[in-house]
Amino acid sequence: MNLQGGLRDGIARTIDTMQAIGLDVGSYRLSLYGIFSTIVVAVLLYLGVRIVLRAIKWLLRRNPHIDQTQRLLAEKLIAIALFVFALLFGIDLLGIDLTALAVFSGAAGLAIGFGLQKTVGNLIAGIILLMDRSIKPGDIVVVGDGSAMGGTTLPGGVPNVGRVAKIGVRAVNVITRDGKKHLIPNELLMTQPVENWSYASPEVRVRMRVPVGYDCDLRLAQRLIVEAATDNPRILNEPEPAVWITAFGERAVEHELRFWISDPEAGLGNIQGEVFLGIWDRFREAGIAIPYPRQDVRILGNEISQS
Repeated sequence: MNLQGGLRDGIARTIDTMQAIGLDVGSYRLSLYGIFSTIVVAVLLYLGVRIVLRAIKWLLRRNPHIDQTQRLLAEKLIAIALFVFALLFGIDLLGIDLTALAVFSGAAGLAIGFGLQKTVGNLIAGIILLMDRSIKPGDIVVVGDGSAMGGTTLPGGVPNVGRVAKIGVRAVNVITRDGKKHLIPNELLMTQPVENWSYASPEVRVRMRVPVGYDCDLRLAQRLIVEAATDNPRILNEPEPAVWITAFGERAVEHELRFWISDPEAGLGNIQGEVFLGIWDRFREAGIAIPYPRQDVRILGNEISQS
């Protein structure tokens, strides 16, 4: 009993000492005890919210009736609600009189509002993206002209595509084919054109330019081009690969090969390289030439015009 009484008296004296250390701000008393209790309550509430969120995420992931997009949306909305509840509960638990800080809180709120304007906008944009389910983790996307993901359209007409790895509170995590991770603000996905190759169907059409010389058998060349595409296992047989003459150029008859694939996440540049190599091998066996750029220089006789 003496030990418990001494411990109780020691705690009471410590609290009194901490309450005595402080300063007065108008009618409000800011003490060391108030600061310490605020920190303790904030840490405990934060840990409590994190534990509850982890339990809710575990329950949502075990529910087979909701997909990944719905789960992410539910997690974000529940997280916002829990943090707001924890903030209000902590204020009530500490007995903070907000009316005493009305002027300060108004000025601070205005400054914080301007500072967090973009953050709040990105938060709302992320929730909208999850609600309309236009973009979800795993989708293959192209944002704008590709500059948002570190480049523009690559040589050969292949855009700089990326896979959506995570939709965060502020930004979407997109991983490009070169392994780089890009954080694209959610607002950018709402204001700029976005190509989502996985939105309606994973099937994507690929277009390739193939020049053929004028002195070659064009029908044979077209048949060999289609064969090179058909022999590739990644290219779909339905719709069938097709080749068309697009223009009579200066040095060659321009052809365009069009085919469909169902796995754009496996890469576009690699399959184009395989098809080009197949066309090259078949053209060499058949004696079909692919013209290369050149310039003809015509030298005229020295004629001096006299005025």
